[in-house]
Amino acid sequence: MKKLIYNKFDKHSIAALPRVLFEGRIIVILSPGETNRAVDYLLSHPILGIDTETRPSFKKGRVNMVSLLQVSTYNTCFLFRLNHTGMTPAIIRLLEDTTVPKIGLSLHDDITGLHRKANFTPGLFVDLQKHVCEIGIEDLSLQKLYANIFGEKISKNQQLTNWEADVLSEKQKRYAATDAWACIRLYEELQRLETTKDYELVVVPEEE
Repeated sequence: MKKLIYNKFDKHSIAALPRVLFEGRIIVILSPGETNRAVDYLLSHPILGIDTETRPSFKKGRVNMVSLLQVSTYNTCFLFRLNHTGMTPAIIRLLEDTTVPKIGLSLHDDITGLHRKANFTPGLFVDLQKHVCEIGIEDLSLQKLYANIFGEKISKNQQLTNWEADVLSEKQKRYAATDAWACIRLYEELQRLETTKDYELVVVPEEE
């Protein structure tokens, strides 16, 4: 039986879905000296999920700097606290790497934010938004895409929390890791669907 996916997923039905969380190791990187080994480890893997977090600004016209870079393998996620480490040569090496695909969503925004902290030439990045369009999905948010493809809910409760806090809470760390890891899962499933055509696209009627 083919997988049913929708061009647009009903956001109201997401609340009833079972919640998904990254259940692997989470390693917080706080000092510049830790970044080199972390990047060596990450670049030894075949694929990575990537995302960033920025402390929300509630003042008009004010934009905060990216404070967290999360990069995940299948089972280990590193949280680089950029407000502590800065953009070290190792982190620049990771971002400029052209051998390991780094999968993200709306990567233009992430890369623009990182460029505000340091200059670098982006390496091998893959934006999920381009892939979902190829199979007819119009939703571009991570939460809707994950619900559509896997029938599970990614909670966004931690999105507007303080990412520059002295110590990140367990909920913040798990949220950040889930977002990066979910990008790998989505990419590989989208690749499978594109190759096998093992899906049926349901076009939801436009609301009048």
